[in-house]
Amino acid sequence: MKRTCVAVILLCLFSLPAVAVSLEEGSQTFIRTLERVAVESLTDATKPRAERVEAFRKLFNENFAVEAIGRWTLGRNWRQATAEEKREFLDLFEDLMVSTYVDRFEQFSGEQLNIVKTVPVDDNRATVYTELLRPNAADGEPISVLWRVGRQGDIYKVLDVVVEGASMSITLQREFTSIIRNTGSVGGLLEELRKKNAELGKS
Repeated sequence: MKRTCVAVILLCLFSLPAVAVSLEEGSQTFIRTLERVAVESLTDATKPRAERVEAFRKLFNENFAVEAIGRWTLGRNWRQATAEEKREFLDLFEDLMVSTYVDRFEQFSGEQLNIVKTVPVDDNRATVYTELLRPNAADGEPISVLWRVGRQGDIYKVLDVVVEGASMSITLQREFTSIIRNTGSVGGLLEELRKKNAELGKS
């Protein structure tokens, strides 16, 4: 009889439907996990740079909506680009992000990310408001960092990062638009990105 009761209890437990995670909770968990993985894999300055570059590339592709962000930063020029230019741009964009940010983690000195609140934008997008606490900074003031997060099913991706009011995506879009305006074509932007990535790759 006891065995039967235990079996029934276990059956009920394993038959319970999965608890749906709210957008707010899921977004916060996603950002906390992203922070942990970044600190664990990217802040060890003793690791060869090439190893840290590949670690950041993996993190970037798994947690950021790379293609969507890249297309958005190119703006209306995306429609004017050829298929070959689009492919190369996305490759160069990824290289630029990886090369630009991987070395910044080497300067990590005990900063911590504190989640302040999460505000839904719609059913599948939310903004996670955080503060980067800097105990070793001269002024000790936290830095405001907003993470715009989107989800598709159970998969969460970063859509944009806003640091002290400056959007990463908007800043890049303005820079790319300015280069295209000055060079006269998307091809001119690609050439500038090749040069920039070559410079960053040597650091």
